[in-house]
Amino acid sequence: MATLAQKLEVRSPSLYNHVNGLTGLRRALSLHGLGLLTADLTQAAVGRSGEDAIRAMSLAYVGFARRHPGLYEATLQAPAEEDNEHRQAGELIVGLLLRVLETYRLRDEMALHAIRCFRSLLHGFASLEQQGGFGLPLDMDVTLQLLVDTFLAGIERLQAAHNQASADQ
Repeated sequence: MATLAQKLEVRSPSLYNHVNGLTGLRRALSLHGLGLLTADLTQAAVGRSGEDAIRAMSLAYVGFARRHPGLYEATLQAPAEEDNEHRQAGELIVGLLLRVLETYRLRDEMALHAIRCFRSLLHGFASLEQQGGFGLPLDMDVTLQLLVDTFLAGIERLQAAHNQASADQ
C-alpha cells in the first residue's frame, strides 16, 4: 500500500479512505476488471448468436487479457463467500454465456460445464501467451481460432448426444 501511495503521490492513510487495505484494493480491481470484461464480452456478442457469438467472445476475452494483463489477473480472484456484489459480477458473465449457449440446447449442469470448458481454454491460452509459453513463430490468432474450432466441435457433439438421448426417451 505504501508503494501505491507513493506512486499516486498521496499519503498511505489516504488510501484507506477508499479501500480496505490490500484485500479491499484487490477486490476493487477484480470488480473493475470484471465490469470491463463483461462489457467487452457483451459488445462482442451483440447481434450474434451461436458459433459467431462464441468466436467473437473468444477474441474479446483474449483481447482483454492482452490489453489489460494486470486487470485480467485480478478478475481471476474468487469472491469471498459473503461478497454478493463480487459474486454477482462474475454471474453476469455466466448469464451472458448461458444465453449464447442456448443455441446448442445444453441444459442445466451441461451448459455450466460447457462454460467452465470455454473459460478454461481461453484462460489457458491467455495465460500461456502472457508468460511467453508459445515460443514457436506461429500466428497466435490462428492457434486461438483452432482452439475455438475444437471447442465448437465438442459442443456440437454434446448437442448431438443430448438430442439422441432425448429421442431415446
